[in-house]
Amino acid sequence: MGAAFFPVLFFTALWGGVGIAMPIMTPKGPHQNLIRCILMLAAACCWLFWLCCYMAQMNPLIGPKLKRDVVAMIGRSWSNPIVEG
Repeated sequence: MGAAFFPVLFFTALWGGVGIAMPIMTPKGPHQNLIRCILMLAAACCWLFWLCCYMAQMNPLIGPKLKRDVVAMIGRSWSNPIVEG
């Protein structure tokens, strides 16, 4: 299972729009450059955070650690008992 193309493209376009289009629309004023910098940095950080979280789901480093009796109880409740063999 790999990364799907559409979510990566969608969120890249979304945060690219925030980082590129929004700074263009900032109002004139003494703090225009600061607002632009904040918007671009926020977009880059949010996109990177989303990408790291999304990619971490592709190959998780750890999985659930269940005890043997918990696995047996889950199997019984799902009508799928564990067959030892």
